[in-house]
Amino acid sequence: MSYLRPAPMAFAHRGFSPGGLENTLTAFRAAWDLGFTHLETDVHATSDGVLVAFHDDTLDRVTDRAGRIAELPWAEVSGARIGGVERVLRFEELAEALPDACLNVDVKAASAVVPFAAAVERLGLHDRVLVASFSDARRRAVLSRLSRPVASSAGMRTTALLAFGGPALPAGVLARLVRDVDCFQVPERQGQLRVVTPRFVERAHALGKQVHVWTVNEPADMDRLLDLGVDGLLTDRADVLRAVLAARGAWPPA
Repeated sequence: MSYLRPAPMAFAHRGFSPGGLENTLTAFRAAWDLGFTHLETDVHATSDGVLVAFHDDTLDRVTDRAGRIAELPWAEVSGARIGGVERVLRFEELAEALPDACLNVDVKAASAVVPFAAAVERLGLHDRVLVASFSDARRRAVLSRLSRPVASSAGMRTTALLAFGGPALPAGVLARLVRDVDCFQVPERQGQLRVVTPRFVERAHALGKQVHVWTVNEPADMDRLLDLGVDGLLTDRADVLRAVLAARGAWPPA
């Protein structure tokens, strides 16, 4: 499976757009032009089954229109403009526009499962995608519909087992629980709880899994987490992460 690379991995979170035009083709191309081969995005499905690269379940926050994506047809969603200027991007359009990019895809809703799996199959994206979701059920629903293995990241329940139940679980039991994931993509903290600790990273590595931390935008935090041994960082500031990795002699990524 070629998606995962040796550490450190660098992910452009929703592309790269300091001006706020997240999940647009302009933002993804800007990240690619900086040298990022791994682009993080999210998917929802419209009421008529069109898969869009979009984070929120509504258009309200980032576009000039309102409404729940799952309740709107593509004809209406396609008229929305992110930041008033950039159109909403179909997922397949992203995959085709940047054919050499790897796509880290957070499946945000159950309605996106079938169209996303269909897009992976239709475009042959198996080596180019990582399936992520807060929901292990959604992640597994995608994987079950694919004809070939793809990389995937643990959902919240599986991550919690490693982070907070790991010390009490026999190694064999823990290994079985995480057998269908390749990495843990996690925030450093969840509320008051610290997720990414030396012990968490050690447990993940002992199981042969990578640890990727989101969303890390400050250079001091990037250096600290890389020194801790995490395998990858997801960032809104692709320019900053590139500079940090270059200073460490790790740019471009492997």
